[in-house]
Amino acid sequence: MREIKNTKIIAVDHGYGNIKTANTVTPTGITAYKKEPIFTWNTLEYNGIYYRIGEGHKEFISDKTMDEDYYLLTLMAVARELNVFSIQKADVHLAAGLPLTWIRNQREEFRSYLLQNPEVSYRFNNKDYHIRFVGCSLYPQGYPAIVNLLSALKGTNLLADIGNGTMNILYINNKKAQESRCWTEKFGVNQCMIAAKNAILDRFGVKIEESTVEQVLRFKAADTSTPYLDCITAVARQYVADIFATLRKYEYNPDLMRLYVVGGGGCLIRNFGTYDESRVTILDDICATAKGYEYLALMSLKRRE
Repeated sequence: MREIKNTKIIAVDHGYGNIKTANTVTPTGITAYKKEPIFTWNTLEYNGIYYRIGEGHKEFISDKTMDEDYYLLTLMAVARELNVFSIQKADVHLAAGLPLTWIRNQREEFRSYLLQNPEVSYRFNNKDYHIRFVGCSLYPQGYPAIVNLLSALKGTNLLADIGNGTMNILYINNKKAQESRCWTEKFGVNQCMIAAKNAILDRFGVKIEESTVEQVLRFKAADTSTPYLDCITAVARQYVADIFATLRKYEYNPDLMRLYVVGGGGCLIRNFGTYDESRVTILDDICATAKGYEYLALMSLKRRE
């Protein structure tokens, strides 16, 4: 979180797998209850409804304004970030993003969606919050994660932001982003998750928990027998091979350019990929994009003064 003239700048990276702020990460799932749930961790109370955050699975939607979920998740994320600094009442300027090639058409609708209530009061984890939203800055996903590295990006560089739902691809030549050379593919980590679950079902005739598959994807190990582990590993290796095939479709050549990977897909590339580590940089900080949003918003607000 950053601050300018008593306004808190809070970034929210609205991922399909996790909602990130500069200092917090929360699974994107959300489940509504009319009565207070038995287990009250990560519970948002808003307009008389209880919402358990991190429960269930948020399906991929190309337009995040289609339902109320991402607004509720934004309220949760703001509360979690403020809680890090023991704050419950604040004027907030939001900083967020959209996929590279979708932001042109969705920017204003998403801004209106996030700012639909100028003032809002709610409870999260048994604490009352009162927020006055005073503005919102929106940026293309992925790029803000490496904004602090731009001074070093000489020559031709390719950025791949591989999230849970999408993969954003952007060329950066001599420190400058090439707006005419950016693409968004629906080829996020969730595609690997689905493929792994289907492979287990097809081979062994059983359903496997997503949490088990996630353990394998993140750590190359899980509390499961070797045949299941080998099956998931094979799927993950093929998914990473498909990532590089997709990048080559957009003229990626490791001999002529450097590759920078942000987002959850970077973990899979490190665990299951074959690549030249001297020419591929994987950014491990899952909150890097949110931190970049905050920095860019702060610089923009300072220029307005």
